Amino acid sequence: MVQGVELVAVSKRYGGATAVDDITLHIPRGVYCCLLGPSGCGKTTTLRMIAGHEAVSDGDVLVDGRNVTNTPPAGRGTAMMFQSYALFPHLSCLDNVAFGLKMRGIGRAERHERARRGLEMVQMQAYADRMPAQLSGGQQQRVALARALLTEPRVLLLDEPLSALDPFLRGRMRAELKRLQRDLGLTFVHVTHSQEEAMALADLVVVMDGGRIQQAAAPREVFDRPAVAFVARFIGGHNVLGGPGGQVAVRADRCRLSTVPDAACPGVRGTVSLVEYQGASVRVALTTEHGEDAVAILPDAVFFADPVGVGQPAWIGWSAADAHALSA
Repeated sequence: MVQGVELVAVSKRYGGATAVDDITLHIPRGVYCCLLGPSGCGKTTTLRMIAGHEAVSDGDVLVDGRNVTNTPPAGRGTAMMFQSYALFPHLSCLDNVAFGLKMRGIGRAERHERARRGLEMVQMQAYADRMPAQLSGGQQQRVALARALLTEPRVLLLDEPLSALDPFLRGRMRAELKRLQRDLGLTFVHVTHSQEEAMALADLVVVMDGGRIQQAAAPREVFDRPAVAFVARFIGGHNVLGGPGGQVAVRADRCRLSTVPDAACPGVRGTVSLVEYQGASVRVALTTEHGEDAVAILPDAVFFADPVGVGQPAWIGWSAADAHALSA
């Protein structure tokens, strides 16, 4: 029996439009998986099909080896944490967390006891009697997370849960989500459009575009060895350049900059179009002789030892070992 979440040739169509196109994916049990991609790529539709909130047009959805394609959401062993958190404004934090238990007919004393334990899990026990309007965005998120976890799901589904938070709080909540996932040993499937978020959280990154999976791998592999040009460009930090042998990707932080080309190394000539100081590093962009963009990210000390300015001719080079061929 295959443990975790398995999608087998799954598609979703809305009339004549295809939102998800024949995807097959295995998310092992206990893995933190991020579905990553631009708006409209099919990642949220995929999440909703796993949850049972969207019907599958073709294919099958399995959870821990059980086919749940036609099973209602409540019977799948999954719990969904929505982007809006969907807290009831007229209920206290305690009663929001206990709501699912109430719907299952569990008595008041027991459900409140379990809800208090859930609030302790997310360090919100001191706020049990407050209403959602009295909480910050991060606190509301913790309450929604406790409510989802209280149903004891096999799989927790998160739809862009950090998008409404400010950057400082987003970083703190990233760490909290990863801690909970690790401590509980659950499968988390998290939709995001943030490359940084996916790299920080995921054991498995699934990059989607046009309703299809472009690459599914560990974060380091996706960054170091993007499978296709779309992944290299979307993840960022890469130069995607054409050549006689086809397209290659080269990490910008592996490139070097010079006013004199090195004949022993591959590289491109061009004109400096941007110099951007970023504190510990400097980002230098060229427009190449062939009209492509190329970028080098240099330590600030290296750049300022031999700086260049916008409009100057320059050369960006790299080691042949740092160039990675792309399949498309």
